[in-house]
Amino acid sequence: QVQVRESGGDLVQTGESLNLSCSFSGVADDGYARGWFRQVPGKEREGVSCISSNYGITHYTDSVKGRFTISRDDAKNTLYLQMDSLKPEDTARYYCAVVTRLDCSGSWWDHVLDAWGQGTLVTVSS
Repeated sequence: QVQVRESGGDLVQTGESLNLSCSFSGVADDGYARGWFRQVPGKEREGVSCISSNYGITHYTDSVKGRFTISRDDAKNTLYLQMDSLKPEDTARYYCAVVTRLDCSGSWWDHVLDAWGQGTLVTVSS
């Protein structure tokens, strides 16, 4: 089965940057898309970004567009999320997941493999 481990979260100030990493194991097909989610206690998990294996096609939720950059290194089985110009509203626990699709079209956030790690906490102070 697929296992994931997120890392890189930290306590930072508004305007600073972080780079999150997600290590995947047990993923048989690199052709599937990958995604980042975040969740605040008491709120639903939100799809933040998705990246396809084809032509680097990506998707970002509007609130992070222009500030976050998703990337992947399939040779290392690792997914990244570069977060710049962080805002207090970015504070959340961030999770990664395998998208059960070959691309990020449509509502990709509703089609993910049920293999969640513990996430990594990002806290942005105001």
